Amino acid sequence: MTNDLLYQLALTLVPNIGPVQAKILLQHCEAEEIFHAKKSYLEKIEGIGPIRADSIVSFKEFDKAEEEIKFIEKYRIKPLFLTDEQYPKQLLNCYDSPTLLYYKGEADLNASKIVAIIGTRTHTDYAKQVTEKLVKELAEQNVTIISGLAFGVDAIAHKAALKNDLPTVAVLAHGLDQIYPLEHAGLAKDMVKHSGGLLTEFRSKTKPDKHNFPTRNRIVAGMSDATIVIETGIKGGSMITAELANGYNKDVFALPGKVTDNKSAGCNYLIKNNKAMLLTDGKEILEVMGWEAKSRKSGVRSQKELFIELSKEEKIVVEILKEKDSVHIDEINLKSGLSSSAVAAAILNLELQNVMVSLPGKLYRLA
Repeated sequence: MTNDLLYQLALTLVPNIGPVQAKILLQHCEAEEIFHAKKSYLEKIEGIGPIRADSIVSFKEFDKAEEEIKFIEKYRIKPLFLTDEQYPKQLLNCYDSPTLLYYKGEADLNASKIVAIIGTRTHTDYAKQVTEKLVKELAEQNVTIISGLAFGVDAIAHKAALKNDLPTVAVLAHGLDQIYPLEHAGLAKDMVKHSGGLLTEFRSKTKPDKHNFPTRNRIVAGMSDATIVIETGIKGGSMITAELANGYNKDVFALPGKVTDNKSAGCNYLIKNNKAMLLTDGKEILEVMGWEAKSRKSGVRSQKELFIELSKEEKIVVEILKEKDSVHIDEINLKSGLSSSAVAAAILNLELQNVMVSLPGKLYRLA
């Protein structure tokens, strides 16, 4: 472990400094430099001020960070800081993305197709059947399944993913020194063993307290291309996740149910208020997300491009699109290093020249 990790971890321990403030600070200096900076410099940073600056300069609990590093090393956990290559890139587009994540597993957190499947803990047989059918249909495109390891729909989704040889990742509301619920310890081990993973922003010895779950839910929503709500009441964690996904401009799908069924009240509400698309089957999701597109030979692309003179910005966008079948606009903005207006102009020109096409869900691919 590098010395950088000590300061990166310490940044998550400073009182009054949450993910939003940490992101602001990291725009001005590296993690280590933050702790060596003068208070007069820190308090002038917009969004920090004197109280937070004082929390940083007076921070002395580096021993807690050192203790966590020992835990990480002992159990071979991967710490993923905001600037690390393996950090889920989609989370970077969320204003409150976690400063540091702890990861145990092998699943690619930046896979091209990631879907969150969530729902009530007290599911019906109908919900179980639909979830298993959905995962089987999504397996055609090797989709990574994300959920929260909870009783009910979460566990069904994870188990169905394992059955269909799909990578599946559980986002936890506690540290990696425990599994909650304890009954799912075996399932968690199977997920890690079969190219899945366990992910959390909470350090060891953090208990699964009630207030941690909504915090956890933003990771589920933020790192997924789409969120599927199977069954939920009008209140609860699944509704929070769906609302968060909407706030992050993600696609949300919901399984409709009987108007007399309380377990479907949340799904029906989301559909009625245009906060989720009505879900019928997995193939519909693949179509909406643009994941059913057939692979195109790079030679054909290159031949087309030979007859079109592209600008520097357009070439950058094209190279990004060559990496996979479809790319989200947020990823294009992130990888290109261009301003959002420059990306928008390049995309418009490329569409007019029939070099690329737009897909539902703010996705783009080469024509």
